[in-house]
Amino acid sequence: MNDARVLKQDLFGKVTLRPEDGETVIVRDTAAAHWSLRWLARRLMRREAGVLACLEHIESVPRVVRLDRHSLTRTFIVGAPMHVAKPTDPAWFNAAASLLRQLHRAGVVHNDLAKEPNILVRDDGQPAFVDFQIAWYSRRRGRLFRIAGREDIRHLLKHKRTYCADHLTQRERAILANPSPLSRLWMGTFKPVYLLVTRKWLGWADREGASDRGASG
Repeated sequence: MNDARVLKQDLFGKVTLRPEDGETVIVRDTAAAHWSLRWLARRLMRREAGVLACLEHIESVPRVVRLDRHSLTRTFIVGAPMHVAKPTDPAWFNAAASLLRQLHRAGVVHNDLAKEPNILVRDDGQPAFVDFQIAWYSRRRGRLFRIAGREDIRHLLKHKRTYCADHLTQRERAILANPSPLSRLWMGTFKPVYLLVTRKWLGWADREGASDRGASG
C-alpha cells in the first residue's frame, strides 16, 4: 500500500488507512472535524484510546500506536467485515462469544456490535472487534454495565441468527426474544432521533468505509 486511503469522513473528522514504518495503521484525525464538534470528536477519540489501553492483553482488538491532541493511530487488523465474509460456521460464533466474554471480564462493553462492519473475520479465520469509539469501561461492572453487556451478547446472537440460525441454542433464542427494557426504550423512542441527528444532520455513517474495502481494523 503506497498511499493513504480515506475510509470515512464526516463532521467528526477523518479516518484513513495508511502505511507507517513498514506497517499499516488506521488514523482517526479530529483536526478534520467540524469546528463546532471538534471538542466532542476529541473526547470520543480519547475515550476510545482509554478503552483500547484496557484491552492490550487481548489479541483480536486494535492496539493504540500513538495518541496526540488531534489524532489516534491504532493497529490495523487484516480481515473481512462480517457482511462481506458472511461466516456460517457455528465454531466461529463460539469464538466470537469467547472474545466478547474477554472484553466483559476486562470491564469493557463494546456498545456497537449491532453494526456488522465492527466485527471481522480475520485472515486466520478468527473473529475480531473494531471501532471502540462508543465503548465503555467500568471498573465496578455494576447493573448498567451488565445490561449493556447483555445487549452486546444479544447483538452478536442477532448476527448468528442471520448467518447460521439452525445452530442457535434454546438459551440463545430466549435471549434474542427478550431485549432489556432499556433496549426497548432505545428502539422505540431514542433510536429514531439518533438516526435523524447522526445520519441526516451530522453525516455520521454507520459503516466506516465498509462499502469499498474488504478489510478493516
